[in-house]
Amino acid sequence: MLDLKFIRENPEAVRAGAARKRITIDLDALLALDAEARKVQREADDSRGEQNKQSKELGKMAAAERPTMLEQLKALKEKVKNLEAREKQLADEIRGHLLRIPQLAAPEVPDGPDESGNVELRKWGTVRKFEFAPKDHADLFMKLGMLDVERGARLSGSRNYFLKGDGVLLEIAVMRFALDHMIKKGFTPFSVPLLVRRDAMEGTAYFPGGEEQAYACRNDDLYMIGTSEVPLTSYHAGEMLEESDLPKKYVAWSSCFRREAGTYGKDTRGIYRVHQFQKVEQVVVCRNDEAESKQWHRDILNNSEELLQAFEIPYRVLHICTGDLGMAQVEKFDLESWMPSRNGYGETHSASRFYEYQTRRLDLRYRPAGGGSPRFCHTLNNTVVASPRILIAIAENYQQADGSIAIPKALVPYFGRERIG
Repeated sequence: MLDLKFIRENPEAVRAGAARKRITIDLDALLALDAEARKVQREADDSRGEQNKQSKELGKMAAAERPTMLEQLKALKEKVKNLEAREKQLADEIRGHLLRIPQLAAPEVPDGPDESGNVELRKWGTVRKFEFAPKDHADLFMKLGMLDVERGARLSGSRNYFLKGDGVLLEIAVMRFALDHMIKKGFTPFSVPLLVRRDAMEGTAYFPGGEEQAYACRNDDLYMIGTSEVPLTSYHAGEMLEESDLPKKYVAWSSCFRREAGTYGKDTRGIYRVHQFQKVEQVVVCRNDEAESKQWHRDILNNSEELLQAFEIPYRVLHICTGDLGMAQVEKFDLESWMPSRNGYGETHSASRFYEYQTRRLDLRYRPAGGGSPRFCHTLNNTVVASPRILIAIAENYQQADGSIAIPKALVPYFGRERIG
């Protein structure tokens, strides 16, 4: 979340930032609560001071004078108690408002109302021209015994599926390649909890606002993660790190879960949009330095581009506009891989920079090496690879006229064969 002092001193910049992101906020209500909270705090401090003063005077008084002073002290004690209760109530209300104030987008982020305003920055690779009528991934996978959507839906409802046989082996090969790719770059691998408390969802800015996309386990007040960004970024929540500890470079391979609320009737064929998927995610926690954050943003994007280039899958890089940016991001770049059945590109990666928006919520700070006050860390994340979408791109781009699927050369050592089918 944003610093309350910054909001207080720059209200018009905050209003403009929310307007750029097309997010409605009630800044006047927040500022009114803040003004009242500061007034109540002053009154509480003054009352506590008076309480201490009268307590000292009580010991010097004659016995006959003490009853009156004791009554005054009793009244002061009750007043302080009420003021402290109001302080807590106001703090909770202020935090509720702060959680809904969006991060300001970087000046270089293109303005736009929604995904239609995203800007293509560059493309890589050559789109394949088929000498035969290409099939979509659903046909390819089902004919090769790699996928069963019908039984998945029968068991768990729409947008659920079974991967089978070579489908499972291909997914494992892709995930392990991605994990090894990041370990070579000095990232520490993690296996993370798939269930987290609300604090973690709130701390990474998925709540409030994203509750309808998360699966909730009501009996235990836990939520299934939609990305391992949530537990990885929350790993050091409430901690004070040393500057020498930074940067933290973490990578996790996990199952992920999303309700896909609001997508009824969209991408219903195959496994492009599903409720459960596998993902390797990279997270960086670094110093509170904008230049360093921007460099890490370029680096983590490059990590994912290297993976798509290793698989020789054509892709493009999108600069996400303000209206499609989301609550927490300063700036975001998406990678979209070429998928022949869509006759276009489909999103497979998303690289985001947050500055201290998440760490303020998580209370994650570090001590500067040169001394001075502790500072909030900066955070970034990006998909390394996500399945089954990457399987769609591999199968459709590498399909053969006989219905088989060639394996990208980089994956052959992981898969163990050069072809499926």
